[in-house]
Amino acid sequence: MRAVRNTDSGISVTETEEPETAGVRLTVASAGVCGTDVGFAAGGVQGYTYGHEFAGTTADGECYAVEPTVYCGQCDQCRAGHVQRCGAPEHGTLGIFRDGGMCDAVTVAETMLVPLPSGLDVRDACLVEPASVAWHGVRRAALEPGERVAVVGGGSIGLLAAASARHRGFDVDVVVRHEHQRIAAERLGAGAAEGGYDVVIDAAGSEEGLARCAELARVGGRVVLLGLYQQAVPIPGITSLVKELTYLNSIAYSRHDGSRDFEQAAAMLAGNPEIARTVITHRFPLDDAAEAFRVAGDRASGAIKVVLHP
Repeated sequence: MRAVRNTDSGISVTETEEPETAGVRLTVASAGVCGTDVGFAAGGVQGYTYGHEFAGTTADGECYAVEPTVYCGQCDQCRAGHVQRCGAPEHGTLGIFRDGGMCDAVTVAETMLVPLPSGLDVRDACLVEPASVAWHGVRRAALEPGERVAVVGGGSIGLLAAASARHRGFDVDVVVRHEHQRIAAERLGAGAAEGGYDVVIDAAGSEEGLARCAELARVGGRVVLLGLYQQAVPIPGITSLVKELTYLNSIAYSRHDGSRDFEQAAAMLAGNPEIARTVITHRFPLDDAAEAFRVAGDRASGAIKVVLHP
């Protein structure tokens, strides 16, 4: 079968053997290119099939998004529903240092399958994974009625965070860098940031972006860190101290109150097709993976979410 891997020549579509593992086999219908994928490819990370945002169809025609977290299910964090915090050695994510879903077909554990609700096309359902990241971050913010929300960052996670907060009934403003991101934010019902906010979501992952978060947060406000920092987080000391800001970390997705972030994000996307139409800007066949990665890495070109279709 075909699989997207990083090689000495860059991203390539290679022929690989389909793993004979236990689980449910899916024919992959869509796989999103994440900023993490682009960064790993540029950094020369090799040795596995890329793709942690993917969805597909079983032999009997049922469609699923895949929650790619590998967890033990037995540790205290797993039992509490925080599978993203699993402490077991096997903990990880499909498509990150282990084979993922940028391929023709994949076999996954049944517990990873999230049935698609009516209204969500499997060709759009790779968006459930990043939407779940955003949904989890908004939930971590513990929003109260009447609070103002701002998002710093107009990429897919930032826009999906804005959509998640809007879905929960909150007014949201977004800080973006590019005109196409501003247009996308407006299509999702978000405005331009101005004034002070009870909650500011960092979806930029940069020193400049985090400084803007602290600037926008009101006195006593909360900043949710969805941006990825490889080293120390550059929190603005004086502003954070004077305002007594609270910083909340958020990673991946979890289970809570008898539900999963994945299920709720899928329901949000099914209920508002405009989200997928807005956030997915480019689609490529699997064989054009190298070009898809190039476009995904060039935000100035108009890309937000780039999707591969085997």
